Amino acid sequence: MRTILLAISFVCVFEAQTSVTKSWDRKAAAAYLDGRMNWWETWPAAARDHDTFCVSCHTTLPYALARPALRSALAEHGLSTGERAFIDNISKRVSLWQEVLPFYSDAKNGVPKSAEARGTEAVLNALVLARYEAPAARDALRNMWALQLKTGEKRGSWTWLNFHNEPWEADDSAFWGASLAGLAAGWAPEAYRNSAEVQENLALLGEYLQREQQSQSTLNRAVALWAAGRLPLLLTAEQRSAIVEEIAGKQREDGGWSESSLVVKEWKRRDGTPLDAGSDGYGTGLMVTALEQSGSPSAKAAIAKGVAWLERHQDQSGAWLSTSMNKERDPASDAGRFMSDAATAYSVLALSGR
Repeated sequence: MRTILLAISFVCVFEAQTSVTKSWDRKAAAAYLDGRMNWWETWPAAARDHDTFCVSCHTTLPYALARPALRSALAEHGLSTGERAFIDNISKRVSLWQEVLPFYSDAKNGVPKSAEARGTEAVLNALVLARYEAPAARDALRNMWALQLKTGEKRGSWTWLNFHNEPWEADDSAFWGASLAGLAAGWAPEAYRNSAEVQENLALLGEYLQREQQSQSTLNRAVALWAAGRLPLLLTAEQRSAIVEEIAGKQREDGGWSESSLVVKEWKRRDGTPLDAGSDGYGTGLMVTALEQSGSPSAKAAIAKGVAWLERHQDQSGAWLSTSMNKERDPASDAGRFMSDAATAYSVLALSGR
């Protein structure tokens, strides 16, 4: 009888472990992300000079942040094809930094975009290459710090692309970009972070984030919290606690978060259509990731509910879905998938606990 009971217990434990392991489809998530990365690098609109392509805040950047988190679960022993192409692309642009044209060099609505594009790209390049510990990461970080604003009311941040699109290219996106720069520094080797050459830059960045964080949207503050989880000097302990409390306070009863409740309060779509008010993959994936990386014990309950929501809401395509904050789009179109690209990547990060 004892042997039978032990056998039953073993089976129950095994099934419980298996159900946890299979609570979401990692292979399908990887296939979705890889497919979108492969599409982006060959999309004519993404092409730039010197046979390179631009880095997008909605598809390729989140891809690079999340894709390594799937490596061990899928028993992969190296970079995917999409990752390798992306790293080679960014490394090439870094090596040709003085020669390649900015992502956007024209003027739109009378506003030159060259400086904004260069500052934005410098931060994104550094973040991706630091994430992968790529050989070109040191040069990318050097480019990033060289473009940090040293004077004025925005000192400590970077000029940032503004096409009046939430959540990455809007009036408040310079703070989001500065938070990404902090994340890049946090992913750099400890010896680099502690070196004398970057202490002034880090101090300026910390001063900027601490000075501006109170007036920012929850989305922006969440990314700063994420960065401070890797580099605590970027925010004070009190500020980190306040952001954790704010994020938890906006969690919905179903355990998820709605991106529409996380942007600036006055934000409206250009076409007059209402923002989606329900929980979505982008809001939930990013909030859970930020809370996990904060290391705050008080965030555990919110994290658990958020993870449970994510486990229940993976689409049959392998993605987690979200919609545009700027206008109503056909969800089956490539542009209509941009927010789901980001949602899927941040959901993968959240579920992987990284």
